[in-house]
Amino acid sequence: MSATTTPHRIVFANEKGGTGKSTTAVHVAIALAYQGARVGAIDLDPRQRTLHRYLENRAETTKRRAIDLPTARFAVFDGETTEDLDELAAEVGEGMDFIIYDTPGRDDAFARHAATGADTLVTPLNDSFVDFDLIGQVDAETFKVRRLSFYAELIWEARKKRAMATIQENRREMDWVVVRNRTQHIEARNMRRLDQALTELSKRVGFRISHGLSERVIYRELFPSGLTLLDKGHLGELGTSHLVARQELRALVASLGLPMPAARAPELALTAQV
Repeated sequence: MSATTTPHRIVFANEKGGTGKSTTAVHVAIALAYQGARVGAIDLDPRQRTLHRYLENRAETTKRRAIDLPTARFAVFDGETTEDLDELAAEVGEGMDFIIYDTPGRDDAFARHAATGADTLVTPLNDSFVDFDLIGQVDAETFKVRRLSFYAELIWEARKKRAMATIQENRREMDWVVVRNRTQHIEARNMRRLDQALTELSKRVGFRISHGLSERVIYRELFPSGLTLLDKGHLGELGTSHLVARQELRALVASLGLPMPAARAPELALTAQV
């Protein structure tokens, strides 16, 4: 991609908290940077600021340890209008290959604006029907999908409009990926029911399903330093569970099928906060 090309917009969105959304967003951002992509990131939650604080911690660690690590240009949005958000996105996204949005775990007008304009929309879910309710409701007896949720209808309509405008605006169709985080604690019968419901709904709405990140203490431990599982040589001795988690992350990034830029050396100096 050239500096004048609009960056590919990856929006991590879920109106429920606690799904690993910010953790997934940070790790995908750093994974892309390690592959040589120029990455911008906007945190749309000015109260929690989880993604923003993670990348701040990363910048402080690189300075304190005098090391170079691939990272992202980052900012937090605290504006008042969607026009303000678009202006910030233009600033953060200038010269970038990707711009990542991390949205709040609640219904939010700016999150909806970002989601409906996404090139790749990533919706992390914990493997439970509590989280499934975000995108669809199931029958209590048969576990068949009864109806779409408001959120799924919103994205469905946005994808239809996007498909109609794809040729005229020379844009990709929106790719919606539902990422299943924290799958290891699910009872087998419940997992089968959830598998069936997700598969049924994916065919109706058109999203893809990908496995995400299992719940591991390592992710919470890394937050203060801003390091990620990809920062080999800076994490100390790793156990088997950490190596498995790293492989999970690589598999997730590959499953997103993102349009990678032409080969280029990683831009290690992209540490500036906007």
